[in-house]
Amino acid sequence: MSALQKKFVKGNEAVAMAAIEAGVRCYFGYPITPQSDIPEYLARELPRTGGTFIQVESEIGAINMVLGASATGVRAMTSSSGPGISLKQEGISYMAGSELPGVIVDIMRSGPGLGGIDASQADYRQATKGGGHGGYRIIVLAPNSVQEMYDLTMLAFDLSDQYRMPAMVLADSVLGQMKESIVPNPRPQVALPDKEWAVRGTGGGRQHVVKSLYLGDGEMEQFHWKMHARYQELAEKESRWEEYQTADAGLVVTAFGATSRIARTAVEMARAQGLKVGLLRPITLFPFPQKAYAELSARCKNWLTVELSTGQMVDDVRLSVARDAEVDFYGRPPGAGSLPTPEELFEQIKKRM
Repeated sequence: MSALQKKFVKGNEAVAMAAIEAGVRCYFGYPITPQSDIPEYLARELPRTGGTFIQVESEIGAINMVLGASATGVRAMTSSSGPGISLKQEGISYMAGSELPGVIVDIMRSGPGLGGIDASQADYRQATKGGGHGGYRIIVLAPNSVQEMYDLTMLAFDLSDQYRMPAMVLADSVLGQMKESIVPNPRPQVALPDKEWAVRGTGGGRQHVVKSLYLGDGEMEQFHWKMHARYQELAEKESRWEEYQTADAGLVVTAFGATSRIARTAVEMARAQGLKVGLLRPITLFPFPQKAYAELSARCKNWLTVELSTGQMVDDVRLSVARDAEVDFYGRPPGAGSLPTPEELFEQIKKRM
């Protein structure tokens, strides 16, 4: 297929396509709306590439199978929505503690509890603060288009391998279910870098052990500082964001995922009315692009954070901007009836200008 050939696909399908292109060998998961298109696609296509697809008996089993497959050095992934991601947290913590890569896709739905299939961004804290025990963090990427569902899934596999830690693609049900044209980016058929730490038996050589238990004097403390240094390196090298019309902005709107698309239209409406408004969209939610917020807020002191929740990312925004910046919040949690419209956000912008 030509690299320029477009395909019209769902966001969930784009994730699955990218995973295969990235060289995933094992998928373990359990169906739950609104992400079930991912396992459905992989159940059909992954075995054709020589990969393994297993619909596991539970989300707990799925994440632990990802852990086991990753320990052997292959690229492995799982996907779910809010309730399933909650069940996976212990396994994600064990993967972080064992320095194992692996990709987790969370197509967010409403909660808490069983919730529903309405669009939500309320998994933000769970994803970015380390949802399980032990003070770890994982890489979190937030697409805002079907093309980015594809591109950031590819990136998630690469970063996860490079930094030896789990990576999550965090998207809401709007992006998972919407269809757009994308340009796939087939990779050359080259072998992935060898993982010298992988568990592959003795084979006459050194036996590798993957573990998260450190009982030697000072070992656990050293490991935590090692993780901390890795997170700092991520922040310096891998922070990603997008700015739109911020050069002369007197107000900056900030949002991630599908909400950022609505916000961008509202910014364009404001610009058409002569209002100097810009948009800052974080693409990496961990590492959060703190420097981008700090630098922009040194000049622009008026901020509006928009989320499909009662407010979670807004805490990171307030911690990242200059101390004298004013950060307002506008949220639409699930059950409010619908997504915010551009006109609705435009009215919120006018109130703050």
